[in-house]
Amino acid sequence: MTTDTDIQLSGPFKATDSSGAGHEVKAIRIFDEGYGIIDVYVDFSAPIENSLCKDKVLISQIMARLRSLGYVGPDFEHSDLGLQERKLIVLEAPEEFCDFAKKHGWKNLAEEFDED
Repeated sequence: MTTDTDIQLSGPFKATDSSGAGHEVKAIRIFDEGYGIIDVYVDFSAPIENSLCKDKVLISQIMARLRSLGYVGPDFEHSDLGLQERKLIVLEAPEEFCDFAKKHGWKNLAEEFDED
């Protein structure tokens, strides 16, 4: 479910939820541009429970993966519950994530409107 507007931050890895169940993550990705707040898409190989977007153990393992790739900052929260899908968790990244995303090619469209 990726397009040419996606930036893949991580390839496949395995994560475990609070019940001990393992989940195969296919990728962690973001869109290549946005207006300051970045949604982070975590794609899974198989359908997951809708409530996993709130599972602290699973989210902490996703955060550990991002930190192993160089992200420094606070944990993410789940994004709008309406964005969650059968094989996808959408997380909302804090402002501190923007610097990490820029290093991977993300463009902040809001900067075009900043006046000095």
